[in-house]
Amino acid sequence: MNINDNLPCKILIIDDDEDDFFITSEYIKYIPGYNFTIEWCYNYEEALQHIHNNEYDLYMVDYYLGAKTGLDFIKASAKHSDYPIILLTGKGNHKIDIEAMQAGAIDYLIKGELDAEKLERSIRHSLQRSKAMRALRANEIKYRHIFENSLNAIFLTNEQLEFLDINPATVALLEYTREDLIKSSLYSFLSPSFDKKIFQEKLLVNEDIKEEVELITKSGEVRYCLLSFSKEIDSSGKPYLQGIAHDISNLKKEEKQKIYREKLDIAERISRTLAHEIRNPLNNIDLAAEQIGLGMPNINTFTEIIRRNSKRIGALITELLHGTPNIVLTENSLSLQQIVEESLSLAQDRMMLKKIKLDTNYANEVITIKADSNKLKIAFLNIIINAIEAMQPDKGELTVVLKKENSKAIVSIKDNGCGIAEENIPLLFEAYFTDKKNGLGLGLSTTNNIIKLHNGELNVFSKLNEGTNFVIGLPVS
Repeated sequence: MNINDNLPCKILIIDDDEDDFFITSEYIKYIPGYNFTIEWCYNYEEALQHIHNNEYDLYMVDYYLGAKTGLDFIKASAKHSDYPIILLTGKGNHKIDIEAMQAGAIDYLIKGELDAEKLERSIRHSLQRSKAMRALRANEIKYRHIFENSLNAIFLTNEQLEFLDINPATVALLEYTREDLIKSSLYSFLSPSFDKKIFQEKLLVNEDIKEEVELITKSGEVRYCLLSFSKEIDSSGKPYLQGIAHDISNLKKEEKQKIYREKLDIAERISRTLAHEIRNPLNNIDLAAEQIGLGMPNINTFTEIIRRNSKRIGALITELLHGTPNIVLTENSLSLQQIVEESLSLAQDRMMLKKIKLDTNYANEVITIKADSNKLKIAFLNIIINAIEAMQPDKGELTVVLKKENSKAIVSIKDNGCGIAEENIPLLFEAYFTDKKNGLGLGLSTTNNIIKLHNGELNVFSKLNEGTNFVIGLPVS
């Protein structure tokens, strides 16, 4: 409250000497312009009850209270009340003065030096300071509540992004304990693609930062977040950063699923259109058969046309069927090692003809997955055949690695072939995209569909003239 408003102000004087209470209260009564109610308490425990109930605006406590002291009273009250306490003592003692301030006393007065002017100044200062401190405490509680209960990750860091304070949502997002995070830097959780240099340049010019980033959790999961930073200055003049990370991983996932569904719809429409292409080889077969029926010479030429176009139709139908989105899985618990081995055996002839060196490295334990063996072999075989075709005869090296990471099985199929142009990598799994002569562009699209239907992930890493690595992640049964 502001005593200059002449509002009621209740003061409790805690002193085991009634004469000292009388003298002090008389000084207070003669302070002009204020409306005080002054009461006396000589019992330590009763005084504690008063302050715990916040019954007074100001407390004046004598240093000596029988078996207890005023310092004991101040320390016992600190956790229960924000109202100001002035310590009174018979003699000046610098040590007691310091201890009183440290314990939470708002002022320290010597009884022998009291007068109305000193008391007025002390009371006015104490009440005003107490009002300001209670307002600050209320704001701190309010904003601490927001900080602790926010669903967004909120944190404070220094300029090296080392955590100074974090809320529970930050702990939940990164999957580390508070103790572990306080010892670390946000840089260690950002993906390698994060441009640290640009970030630091923005900090130098005190520019607020807002950008989308990838955070790597303790379990290795990638969380997509909108990250915002602002630079602030603390009470000592030291700069720090306020950061908020809003997790948009689910939005990203929904967006990807929507795009994926749209792509499947497009692929289905294109499949119907592409089926029209079958008519061309059918026409050739009809014409060749007609010429044979007419007894035309060079019958071997016509039978070769029939054979070649029949084979072409078979290849078209096979790729179209595999490329359609309406794939039905027949799932069983299977050994992933066995599926990979069988896929490699299907490509054995091609590897032998091109003299491709094969190197396999499998996990010692059997990795069991829930899968459709035939469909998954098609997916692996498409990648393996592409790898074989990308490598030079007698120089090719195909490396297949199978391992288990947490709850995922990881299959890596790596070649040392011609590689893929960077601009083509995002298009690889698009239906009918191909850079091969006479290719349909359905193989990798089919593979991607099959992996997705197995709740898996398919990623590709490639460099021109160095090779390509396809990495498949599948849930372990």
